[in-house]
Amino acid sequence: MNLDRAKFGLILLCLEVLIVLLFTIFVGYDLQADGSHEKHHVNPSQGGLRPQANTIVKYDSMYQDVHVMIFVGFGFLMTFLKRYGYSAVGLTMLLSAVAIQWGILCRGIFHHDDHGMINIEITSLINADFAAGAVLISLGGILGVSSPFQLTVMVLIEVFLYSLNEYIGAEIFKAIDVGGSMFIHAFGAYFGLALSRMMKPTKDINSTNEAATKTSDLFAMIGTIFLWIYWPSFNGALASGDDQHRAVINTLLSLSASLLMTFVWSGILSHENKLDMVHIQNATLAGGVAVGAVADLMIRPFGALIIGSIAGTISTLGYVYLTPFLKSKLGLHDTCGVHNLHGMPGVIGGIAGTIMAAMANEQVYGNSLYQQYPARAPVQNSSEFSEIVNEFADVEPGEGRTAASQAIYQLATLGVTLAIAIVGGSLTGLILRAPVFDNVPLDQHFDDVYFWECPEDEEKTKLMEANKNKGLDNRTFDFELGADSDTKNVASQAL
Repeated sequence: MNLDRAKFGLILLCLEVLIVLLFTIFVGYDLQADGSHEKHHVNPSQGGLRPQANTIVKYDSMYQDVHVMIFVGFGFLMTFLKRYGYSAVGLTMLLSAVAIQWGILCRGIFHHDDHGMINIEITSLINADFAAGAVLISLGGILGVSSPFQLTVMVLIEVFLYSLNEYIGAEIFKAIDVGGSMFIHAFGAYFGLALSRMMKPTKDINSTNEAATKTSDLFAMIGTIFLWIYWPSFNGALASGDDQHRAVINTLLSLSASLLMTFVWSGILSHENKLDMVHIQNATLAGGVAVGAVADLMIRPFGALIIGSIAGTISTLGYVYLTPFLKSKLGLHDTCGVHNLHGMPGVIGGIAGTIMAAMANEQVYGNSLYQQYPARAPVQNSSEFSEIVNEFADVEPGEGRTAASQAIYQLATLGVTLAIAIVGGSLTGLILRAPVFDNVPLDQHFDDVYFWECPEDEEKTKLMEANKNKGLDNRTFDFELGADSDTKNVASQAL
């Protein structure tokens, strides 16, 4: 047994045992999922109350859509690297599973009952998938240059900070962000970018494996298409009623606009005015990110198109100009371009949310304004609250905020999100640089063969080991899948 290789499996085993123990002590079913509760013995014919419909009926369809996005959409989107397909799909599965379990526990720290128990139901699983989404966005920033051990530790730290930030923004600041433009996308992107910057080795990351083939790009487009189709469910999963209806409509319109603008700018700005598959795989999705914070609001259909157009334009320009600039001037390596797909569009969504909060009034929303922005509802026992409740019984007492004060809280939430993400990502990067976390050698970046059994790569593995024994640089030989025999023979003779 290779103890260095087996170490990661043993660590995962210990982690799962710990999670099982924590679930045993602190986690139980919510009332709706608890088969032992007396609700199942209520008899309406004898004067009992009829039990309410279980929310699994309301949420399950969109939950499954979000689940597909996490495990299929994100996983295949990252398969664009020609020699990193196993890792892209496999690590997405691993990290998502860890994030879902750990996310339930971390969110439960801030959302539990009076006895300290974490009661879970279908919306708990949706929120856990959202935490996994933030993790996978961060993974995009360091894809190919980090070990599974490093990534697992990243999940444990990031999911806690994600839960903390979501609690501050949604519960304390009472900011509105139904699709997670700030809480998921901006947080995940800037956490990943800060992590990448701090984990950067002394030498530049420059590998011939950091490239695509036609086949790998086609696989990545599978991920893009799944994400594009299911994104309305992602943004509308936790909304309800007409809010959810608007979220689906607005998200689809915004995605459509970002797709069109990506094709426009990719054709104009790319070499020889040919479309660039990197832009099509990523910037076409930017509209779904940017509209997330306002998807359930009254932004009007034309507003959704404007947001999507801006997001698609900014994202494509980012891939053409900003990513090369940040790499050359700041040494910031961003494997998947998460700054362009999630970071900047997430900030755009946060700013759009601030503007919409400042404009929101009863003329536009009626009394549903106080469901859309609960903190704007009048305080308990006030005459204003009594008047509203007489007409609209579902309103809960709030803080009596004005439109301007709600807008300030929205902007503050964006600022806090960026601060926690950047500081948290930087500190996590410093931690993960320690040798104990199995740093990936420079000559084996973006290559499955370092962590996976790759049958077709046995010859390359032997040559790499021979290289290492002779003190040679493995980057001398670039063995792509499907390389012809003459190329391999030349490399063998060089040894």
